[in-house]
Amino acid sequence: MFSGAMTAMVTPFRDGKLDENRLRDHIEFQIKGGIDGLVPVGTTGESPTVDFDEHERVIELTVKFAAGRVPVIAGVGANATSEAIELH
Repeated sequence: MFSGAMTAMVTPFRDGKLDENRLRDHIEFQIKGGIDGLVPVGTTGESPTVDFDEHERVIELTVKFAAGRVPVIAGVGANATSEAIELH
């Protein structure tokens, strides 16, 4: 069971591409600030506008950068039902 405050994360971009360094910094900032969990690629994280590979990459990196310190609840919403199912 999950409890506490969880951040609905933004997805940082630079020059139209995922900014992986900024994503890492954002995750570190949240964890150091005492957040209880992370929610990447939710409605505030560009889920309807990122492509499938970007969506997967944000989730993959969030899990990697969180490194088990806090739970990660992956946002798997998408404009296409088939894509949402595949992300599940």
